[in-house]
Amino acid sequence: MKTKTSNKAESLFANPVYMKLFAAQVTAITGTGLSTIALALLAYDLAGGNAGAVLGVALALKMVAFVVIAPAVGSMAHILPRKSLMIAMDILRAALVFMLPFIDAIWQVYLLIFLINAGAAAFKPVYQAILPDVLPDEKQYTKALSMFRVAYDMENLLSPSIAALLLTFWSYDGLFMINGVTFIISAILLIITPLPRATPTNRSGKVRENLLFGIRSYLATPKLRGLLALYIAVASASSMVIVNTVVYVRVNLGGSDVATAQAMLAVGVGSVLAAVTLPRILINIPDKKIMLTGGWLLGVALGLGITQPGFAGLVGLWFLVGVGLGLVQTPSGRIITASCQAGDRTAFFAANFALSHGCWFFAYLLAGQLGSILGLTLTFLVMAIIVIISVLLAHWIWPTKSNLNLEHHHPAVEHTHGHTHDEHHKHEHISADEVVDNGESHSHSHYHPPINHQHLFMIDSHHPYWPN
Repeated sequence: MKTKTSNKAESLFANPVYMKLFAAQVTAITGTGLSTIALALLAYDLAGGNAGAVLGVALALKMVAFVVIAPAVGSMAHILPRKSLMIAMDILRAALVFMLPFIDAIWQVYLLIFLINAGAAAFKPVYQAILPDVLPDEKQYTKALSMFRVAYDMENLLSPSIAALLLTFWSYDGLFMINGVTFIISAILLIITPLPRATPTNRSGKVRENLLFGIRSYLATPKLRGLLALYIAVASASSMVIVNTVVYVRVNLGGSDVATAQAMLAVGVGSVLAAVTLPRILINIPDKKIMLTGGWLLGVALGLGITQPGFAGLVGLWFLVGVGLGLVQTPSGRIITASCQAGDRTAFFAANFALSHGCWFFAYLLAGQLGSILGLTLTFLVMAIIVIISVLLAHWIWPTKSNLNLEHHHPAVEHTHGHTHDEHHKHEHISADEVVDNGESHSHSHYHPPINHQHLFMIDSHHPYWPN
């Protein structure tokens, strides 16, 4: 994504709309972090020694909600009011979280976790798609992606400490209540924030035509298939950290809970360091090169795990994993934004959200099962091989040139969709009642003659297939 940037003030703090959006998101993810810890304690109260199994099912349901709900909502988001949708999802999640302290059965945990994360799956892609509208300047948008990555990693680092402090005064039910309040605060911030109007899309509002638009279009774009391959690498590496750190530290090294937390802290530190340095690096180095470098770091770190490092060595490897995760994930929003029309952005972000979490779903299962069956040394090797293959695949799929002006053919077609009078829509309106200003969007049946032409190519309703 290489565009000219303006000489406007580069401080994001000067943009009140962005700051309210950022505050809403940070507030929500902080509350969610506390609620995640409270959920583990609730599972223990309900299931005792089977709490791990309950949490495993709950996390699986979370991923199912992400994979199923996000693309469905994202593909229809262009006919929904974005601001109202996000506010509704915050209020829904608040109401559901407030119910968690009062449940007394495991099935109720499963139901509420699925519904809460269905709300998250509808909220997050819309939020991601709005950011480029709020921050059209590329430098500011890149800094916003960096800030979000830092906020996300800092939440992972600080939530356990904050939860431990709060639990000295309250029961874990209080953490659920705090999470509900954070969603309400997020909704209030959205209510008072004036958001830019969504860019019209030329897609129709038919459910059948829209339901899989995002997934199909995402997978039809070579650059985004390369990004998905990198997400396989990200999921494989991060699943080793999340699933197997506690086993490696406690069983292989005989370490403590504190040592486990310190090892996982190294991942967050590495990711934050990568995120804060990337805005400057991306000015001169292409996104693809940076992201592939991050993927190679993930492969190297996991590959070195077969040496059975001590605690200091593990901390060093996890730091490299954190840097790799930051290098791959932070610029991903730029890649998606540059790969689609503005009106289709939510559908593409939703597709990325669903597909990437599908990668995590399988990676969690694989890391856990391989660790139990093969032992951690061989698991490091297998996961490293998966990462390396994924990075090689991304390098092969991803076009060398980021901006592709491709010659392609359009057959004759007559169809109906929203449009303005531009170079592709130069038809006449027959009656006086149909007179439309050239810049005004309107919809009616119209004819396109066959044509061969060349332009920056993106998958949309007029270009459903990538040219050979």
